[in-house]
Amino acid sequence: MQPLRWDGKTLSVLDQTLLPEQEVWETCDHYEQVAEAIEKMKVRGAPAIGATAAYGIAIGAQGGVELAKGEYLAYLEAVCERLARTRPTAVNLFWAIKRMRGLIAENGDLDVKELAGLITREAELVAEEDVELNKTIGRNGLPLIPQDARILTHCNTGSLATVDYGTALGVIRAAQEAGRNVSVYADETRPYLQGARLTAFELHRDNIPVTVVTDSMAGYLMQQKMVDLVIVGADRIAANGDAANKIGTYSLAVLAKHHGIPFYVAAPMSTLDYEMESGDEIEIEQRSSDEVVFIGGKRMVPEGVPALHPAFDVTPHHLITAIITDRGVVENPTTAAMSKLK
Repeated sequence: MQPLRWDGKTLSVLDQTLLPEQEVWETCDHYEQVAEAIEKMKVRGAPAIGATAAYGIAIGAQGGVELAKGEYLAYLEAVCERLARTRPTAVNLFWAIKRMRGLIAENGDLDVKELAGLITREAELVAEEDVELNKTIGRNGLPLIPQDARILTHCNTGSLATVDYGTALGVIRAAQEAGRNVSVYADETRPYLQGARLTAFELHRDNIPVTVVTDSMAGYLMQQKMVDLVIVGADRIAANGDAANKIGTYSLAVLAKHHGIPFYVAAPMSTLDYEMESGDEIEIEQRSSDEVVFIGGKRMVPEGVPALHPAFDVTPHHLITAIITDRGVVENPTTAAMSKLK
């Protein structure tokens, strides 16, 4: 299942906040609608956010073709700025915007309509390349997945978090396609329940055995020797291999280290941020406490009691067994080891 549909002019986004009960597509024909879809988590997952932002710039580019050249270039920069303000942690968003800005700068001598066409094609390339990169990640990670592996994963890293196929779930899909007979425990992933709603939804549709567990059950599963490996995605990976991912990932890494269980991170190269030396520099998105306090519109916390909602945490590189990318696998990641992927 793909979360995005592009017809050359408009972008349809599968509203993931309504899955699995409803499959509702929202059509975006203005870049502001695209920005809001990212902010409200109708589209989520770092690679999918990057592709969506690229499409948003393409929609903006097509919508401003009546402007004079100077005004048009200033307008395009405003479009890029708006999309850059949507979510702060996922580096793929900024990678895609930087790529589109570079294209605009390099082709500023073209007339407005020609430039709009070039921007549109570049957005399509971002999406097309994502699918191939994910499949390469799957192939690169396959040797790490043994026969009959029982895999614990967190959040959603599949087709719904990318343009198609997935990162961590892409490795799991590759293992299934290779006949490895894998099964998956999907952390529910509070407070948005991406594991329960989205990962379980995807895997069940693909006939990959999946069991949903609450986030607090992971330690029990490991203690009972029910987990062979953990594999997760990432929203930003620093130069030394520290990885920011959905809140709760760090806890899994600590548990896996204690129990001697391999802990893998799967992500495309666009998720690596070599400008950040370590995870200490990664900005952690703080979302509304209402997303913790309310579930399905029902208050779960007493009136007057506050709630915290950091959307991500950072797993230090020394807790990561290996990082799986489209350029290869880095075992025991360090700054020196990660630099070899450049």
